[in-house]
Amino acid sequence: MINDALVTAVEEAVREAAEKEVLPRWRQLATDEVVQKTGPHDLVTVADHRAEERLTADLTALLPGSVVVGEEAVHASPATYRALSGDAPVWIVDPVDGTRQFVHGDPGFCTLVALAHGGELLASWTYAPARGELAVARRGEGAYLNGEALRSGGPAPDAVLEVACSHPDFTTDEQKRALLALDTEGVAPRPCGSAGLEYLNVARGALDAVAFSWENAWDHAAGLLLVAEAGGGHATLTGEPFRLAGGNALPFTAARDEVTVRRILSLLASAGRPRG
Repeated sequence: MINDALVTAVEEAVREAAEKEVLPRWRQLATDEVVQKTGPHDLVTVADHRAEERLTADLTALLPGSVVVGEEAVHASPATYRALSGDAPVWIVDPVDGTRQFVHGDPGFCTLVALAHGGELLASWTYAPARGELAVARRGEGAYLNGEALRSGGPAPDAVLEVACSHPDFTTDEQKRALLALDTEGVAPRPCGSAGLEYLNVARGALDAVAFSWENAWDHAAGLLLVAEAGGGHATLTGEPFRLAGGNALPFTAARDEVTVRRILSLLASAGRPRG
């Protein structure tokens, strides 16, 4: 299913969608081109819609019989998400990951695409057009940033772990309590920005781990494969792999190496245990 020609064609489609539909609107959005979805911190713009529409057409043409699970399509019709449990190859699309940053004119946004089949991630593309960065991962064949191999490495044994966590604006009180377990000696948690770019930071060894309390596949699919192919790992709160179709034990983590995965999971699990 995945060959060099398809990988290159998808790369071109991702670049084109971002450069024709997203970048021209960056720092140029009119007031009526930004809409709240579920609240003031959950935004969508005309760029999100147009880029997803273009990618949906282009990606399904590249792989006949495939379907798309895109953030905006699922918002309009939640049943679309069920395709992740189906038999067809699925393109998982986030047209503008980090919409809040995009709306505020910050360069910390990206376009995310992943290809999965039978719940297994096969390839992913993370494109940060304002930064000129494109990361590509292919199952079993490594991860690359602008053509250079990515290796996540691992933190030094005595290093303070830098961890990007679900932003407080997007967490419930229960989720906040779980993530507060990371506010301990030897760990330096901070709110995350674009999830896709935080995963890229883990894959390149610039961030030790992420800890997230939501499971929308379009936010995580591309990054999870990128981190895995760079040498990192991930697990949900029960120690199981993240399931694209949902039903995961949350929070979950992805980290530079398995030692860090286990350390973060241990801290998260401690939130549910009595102290003292």
